[in-house]
Amino acid sequence: MNHGDKTRELYNRIQRRLNTLYGDSVCRDCLDRLKLIFNRYDSLRASPSEGPRWTQADNVLITYGDMVRSAKETPLQTLDRFLQQHLAGIIDTVHILPFFPYSSDDGFSVIDYRMVDPKLGSWDEITAIDQNFRLMFDLVLNHCSRQSTWFREYVAGVAPHRYYFVEVEPGTDLSHVVRPRPSPLLEQVQTRQGERWVWTTFSPDQVDLNFANPDVLLEFIDIMLLYAQMGARLIRLDAIAYLWKDLSTNCIHLPQTHEVVKLLRDVLELIAPHVLLLTETNVPHQENISYFGDGDEAHMVYNFSLPPLLLHGLQADTAKHLTHWAKELTDPPAGCTYLNFTASHDGVGVRPLEGLLPHAQVEHLAEVIRELGGHVSEKSNPDGSTSPYELNITWFDAMARPGQNDPQMQLDRFLCSQAVMLAMRGVPAIYFQAIVAARNDHEGVKRLRHARAINRHKWNETQLSKLLADDTTLNARAFNAMRHMLHLRSRQAAFHPDGHQRVLELGDAVFAVERESVDGKHILIAVNNMTDQPQRIELKLKAGQRSPRWRDLLAENGDENKFAPHQIPLGPYQSRWLVPAK
Repeated sequence: MNHGDKTRELYNRIQRRLNTLYGDSVCRDCLDRLKLIFNRYDSLRASPSEGPRWTQADNVLITYGDMVRSAKETPLQTLDRFLQQHLAGIIDTVHILPFFPYSSDDGFSVIDYRMVDPKLGSWDEITAIDQNFRLMFDLVLNHCSRQSTWFREYVAGVAPHRYYFVEVEPGTDLSHVVRPRPSPLLEQVQTRQGERWVWTTFSPDQVDLNFANPDVLLEFIDIMLLYAQMGARLIRLDAIAYLWKDLSTNCIHLPQTHEVVKLLRDVLELIAPHVLLLTETNVPHQENISYFGDGDEAHMVYNFSLPPLLLHGLQADTAKHLTHWAKELTDPPAGCTYLNFTASHDGVGVRPLEGLLPHAQVEHLAEVIRELGGHVSEKSNPDGSTSPYELNITWFDAMARPGQNDPQMQLDRFLCSQAVMLAMRGVPAIYFQAIVAARNDHEGVKRLRHARAINRHKWNETQLSKLLADDTTLNARAFNAMRHMLHLRSRQAAFHPDGHQRVLELGDAVFAVERESVDGKHILIAVNNMTDQPQRIELKLKAGQRSPRWRDLLAENGDENKFAPHQIPLGPYQSRWLVPAK
């Protein structure tokens, strides 16, 4: 298909999607207005092709703009310098969590989508980071802040923002609506038109936007293209699952929501084809991967079941459930992949364990997290009860064992968890607090009065640099080991996100996955002892494959790290990345 034919096809697809969402008469007006928006960002069409969408060298760092601070400069300048000094050549992409003016939720209650928070810096500092790293931005499109101009003008009755929000009559039965929070779904507001009740999925300060109004969709298409113009190569669609409201449904994963994601994908392919979409849907696995569509929705989805399964496996000393889940993973559609992670700015979601782990084991895992000093956030159920929704703890402290103080074991479990994540098919993402082995920030929880603050410590740059320079600290040992693994990973063709993955069954103690390069010329077998007992494994290759001796990339070089396939030892919580020995 030549360029002209592809452009026409994309316009036709966009038109069909608008018609599906809003009807033919509204669709024609929307298309005319969209063309005006596209003209403003026409320079994006000339963005140079960057070759393949992803390679094994792609590693994402997740961070707040002010996670590391210095008194002499803005936080974004400090972040830029820290990244260049410590992670250049190791990290390819930086996900800077919402850096806009906000009123709550550490950035996810946005006041102004087109402005950088002056407390962090400016657009100039964002684009400076873009000189050395690819960037991921958040598009927080389900809701905005009550302090935003949009909401203030809604209250004042000023068009077009008067129609930007979802109003519901009090007394409406909403018990069937899926809730991620125990807070009330509706919030009372006094407006110029009188008392109104607005939809607030996440908190009273985060008011849901009305995407049944095409003005809202067009507003966010303009914002999305602005982000692309300012350097975003990946755009994360925050809380996308709850986007469309239909009171006759449970208001999650509605067909209209999927249609909006497809439309955003079409717009990017038309105007900014170098920009990729990532959906954030912290839900059970089959619901989560529905956002791949038929390869026409998100380019990436988070592998949300991986973190809680890893956490459970290491706390219970078993690879059983992780192996069973991984064997059932379906390959993403062509042109799509998973974003693999263990820790994020939020806690570890447990809804993705539904159908994978018995309820009693989920409850036990929640109790373990409490014993380790963490918190358990809950969600509301339709019957009025609550159940665990999210485990709030730093990933490093989640690797401890209740009642024990064994720093070496904790470090070994941490590195095992990261080795598993890095070996899985997809693109890996590492949260700042995990890569520096942060401990629970209990003072932050007391000061900010929310559980997620436990994993959002703000570092003084000088103090952090001293910790990372001292090889005797757990921070430095974890950080240096992570740098080593990320460096190794980036050089292995078998770890390409499009490469084949085969999960091996080596018993309940060991999680093992065979990775193969896209061209079939390179294989790597990652084996991970998920227990505190030594193991010895035997590798059986596919029919017709020759059994080589194996060399462990994660160990020091030397003949002592070459193994026959029937006698590969694994120490407690040890991981090996095995390649055929020459």
